[in-house]
Amino acid sequence: MADKSKEMQKKEIEQTDLVERTRATKIYNPDVDIIEGKDRIIVIADMPGVNEKSVEVTLEDNVLTIYGRVDWDVPERMKLTHAEYGIGDYQRIFTISGEINREKIQANVKDGVLRLVMPKNNTPKMKKIAVKAG
Repeated sequence: MADKSKEMQKKEIEQTDLVERTRATKIYNPDVDIIEGKDRIIVIADMPGVNEKSVEVTLEDNVLTIYGRVDWDVPERMKLTHAEYGIGDYQRIFTISGEINREKIQANVKDGVLRLVMPKNNTPKMKKIAVKAG
């Protein structure tokens, strides 16, 4: 039973992978599903505690960064006596290819689940080059 509990714990980002932060909190890697179709790629990230105001998605060059901020406070006149769930922010960084249409990326979040829809460009991946003699 203890092994199963450890498997389900959130994975904390290694400190060596982070840039300097001004917020003193743990940063976790959210679990992500990536689904690829003929015309789009869908990224689904599990980020409990975030909403549309606390999640940020940026795309710079070919680097897609997902960052979610979680603010959690113990109710007034109460104290935390036992905690099994790690509270902290989320961050995940991906390198994407040039086949994504950057202007049409859509993102929405509902119940702590972020969904990115990244349409692919209509340009073909391969082009055949005609070879001429001489």
